[in-house]
Amino acid sequence: QVQLVESGGGLVQPGGSLRLSCAASGSFFRINVMGWYRQAPGKQRELVATITSGGTTNYADSVKGRSTISRDNAKNTVYLQMNSLKPEDTAVYYCNCNAEERGGWGRILNYWGQGTQVTISS
Repeated sequence: QVQLVESGGGLVQPGGSLRLSCAASGSFFRINVMGWYRQAPGKQRELVATITSGGTTNYADSVKGRSTISRDNAKNTVYLQMNSLKPEDTAVYYCNCNAEERGGWGRILNYWGQGTQVTISS
């Protein structure tokens, strides 16, 4: 029972910066991994970056060095700071997390946000 709400998308000029936010709410015991994925028109969804509860990060080669993923566990929020944006960064960006259920079997379930549009154009 996790709801993910993304924010921060919009229209940015090439070379600009953007910070995406994703806030998790609902009932859960723990969110283990949070991440960002993106999907451009006509293309497959691809991983952008992930971060564990312990702070271990992973980045796609296409954004490595230009992006920083972080999280605020107190706020149950994950962020994606993107700099030196390129037109090829244009996509719908989706927030994702794996969360353990509270009580019961404590299953680990996967959740997705509805996405936020990021457009890089002059």
